[in-house]
Amino acid sequence: MARRVFVLFLIAAFAFPVIGVFAGGAAEEEAIVLQFPTFWVGTDSKAVPVEELVSEFNQMHEGEIRVQIEPTPDTDGYRQTINTRLAAGDLPDLFIFQPDPTTMQYYEAEDVLMDFADELQDGWGDRFQGSQMEAATVDGMVKSIPYEIGVTPIWYNTRLFDQAGIDEFPRTFGEFWEAAEALKDAGITPTSQMTGGANAWTSMLWYSHIIGSIGGPDAWDRPLDHPQYEQAAEILLQLYSDGNTTGDAVGGDADVSGSHYLAQRTAIFSNGPWYIGRVAGDAPEVHQATQLAPAPAVEGGEHGHQVTFALSNLAAAHTDDPARREAVVKFMQWMTEPDNVAMITEEAGSLFAINYEIDPSIDPLLSEFVRVQNEAPFTLTDMERAFPVAVVQEFGGAIEAMVAGGASPAEFVEILKDAARD
Repeated sequence: MARRVFVLFLIAAFAFPVIGVFAGGAAEEEAIVLQFPTFWVGTDSKAVPVEELVSEFNQMHEGEIRVQIEPTPDTDGYRQTINTRLAAGDLPDLFIFQPDPTTMQYYEAEDVLMDFADELQDGWGDRFQGSQMEAATVDGMVKSIPYEIGVTPIWYNTRLFDQAGIDEFPRTFGEFWEAAEALKDAGITPTSQMTGGANAWTSMLWYSHIIGSIGGPDAWDRPLDHPQYEQAAEILLQLYSDGNTTGDAVGGDADVSGSHYLAQRTAIFSNGPWYIGRVAGDAPEVHQATQLAPAPAVEGGEHGHQVTFALSNLAAAHTDDPARREAVVKFMQWMTEPDNVAMITEEAGSLFAINYEIDPSIDPLLSEFVRVQNEAPFTLTDMERAFPVAVVQEFGGAIEAMVAGGASPAEFVEILKDAARD
């Protein structure tokens, strides 16, 4: 509460027209001003905590550094503008970097993005989850700082597990199939699945988890003719067989798979932290009964990993000015302080590529998300970000072909390979 009152005072203190701020005296004129266009404004859930952190940073460095937020609430427009400015080599001091093949190519360009590799060696890098930092590192360069991420663990309803006499979430698929039988014997459908939508989201996450268990952290580096894809398809087919999912999973979309979990017709689900609000609002009993776990391990495979993906990294324009560079690094270090990202998580529900903890009384399920990501021995991106759009769009149809008996697991993979060639 004391911090909030302090921050509100700061916000009020700086709530003057820009011309007034810079007319305040010689000390303010000498400050390094860093422009920070961001879409974390307006109705974005992170708008208030980010503004608080920026205001507090400015107060701590008054007369030396001032970060000035430039509100850009249109997310798609923001991304297009940043991509255009990346191509032109004309970037703002600070900005949100969307790591994808289009943007990561600018790691190779000189004098476009600031490289933080040296500063990260001096203890700062220890804050970050190793796999996320590895993903942000190219040829030893770290030209964007891992920040907001999506985490999609397995959800399970402990009340339904208790009804079926299951004490804990299975660690292996052998144990999982036994648990599935116990759930069915208790009149409970084990999992929510789906084939509809642009990416068959829920089932695509399951497939990604299974691939991670078989192939480990470098699984997606293997081409589609690797045996892991067929092996994972065999397990996915079993998730659709013998009553292990609902009858409307084939053709069903995200609302279908989610509604079954919310109504306690299914006991096991997969989604991200953004779904917590939906569960808490529409099904408070399910919210209270839900715990999170890693996916079961394939025999002889990895266990404990999580499927994650980068949502927003932090980046800065290259500068040859040592003082300006130092100012940027100080701000980046401030925004990645474990206590600061914990505050954003507690207020906005977002998760970050940093090792941190939150107060479990805020929301036990949100605290569970932080726990499982901290405990993961490695993370793997989801299939949607590992393959071209054409492959992902064929994924749901390939599942339907398997379930209908028109395609074997090997033919399932051939459908994906054909899409990759088109």
